Amino acid sequence: MAIEIRKLTPDLAEEYVNFFDITPHDDNVDEHKCYCVCWSNDDYKCKDFSTAEKRRELAFQYVKENNIQGYLAYNDGVVVGWCNANTKSDCVKCASWQRFMSYVPLEESNTDIKVKSVFCFMIAPTMKRQGIATLLLERVCKDAVQDGFDFVEAYPYKESSYQSSDFGGYFELYKKLGFQVSLETEQGLVLRKQLMYTV
Repeated sequence: MAIEIRKLTPDLAEEYVNFFDITPHDDNVDEHKCYCVCWSNDDYKCKDFSTAEKRRELAFQYVKENNIQGYLAYNDGVVVGWCNANTKSDCVKCASWQRFMSYVPLEESNTDIKVKSVFCFMIAPTMKRQGIATLLLERVCKDAVQDGFDFVEAYPYKESSYQSSDFGGYFELYKKLGFQVSLETEQGLVLRKQLMYTV
């Protein structure tokens, strides 16, 4: 099995939404398919997320406009995984941040710290537990170094809650790649990996 990781670009919009079309949501309810539209760098106000079809339309538009950022994993040319990774400072106005992430501290506006945030993983059911999330996260970190980020940050649920979801990734996934606990709250963990630069 040779997994290829590709950065999401506008020309991959159709493959992106098709992956969400055919991949079961965590609770296997098609109407709940998120298309990852809430973890974007677009201001969500006045957007209609009420149905899966509307979220699909927005997702296609968002990918075309680079408002959803992340990486797709391919196996033999077929998408089998997704990781949403965006600039933290661009996402604080998105729908899910304001709903779920209010406990996460923000960088002071007068600092030059750049943080890449990992919000979501989605892996095809037949491809789970085969290291695809690890490959996706490794690519996020590698590109974040090249793009001048200081940290990669992630927000998994605590082990005791919502374990059925691959949504936020698992603590052990981050631990093995050098992430450390930056903050522990009732809602979840904030994990950070400091990026090292070579000259």
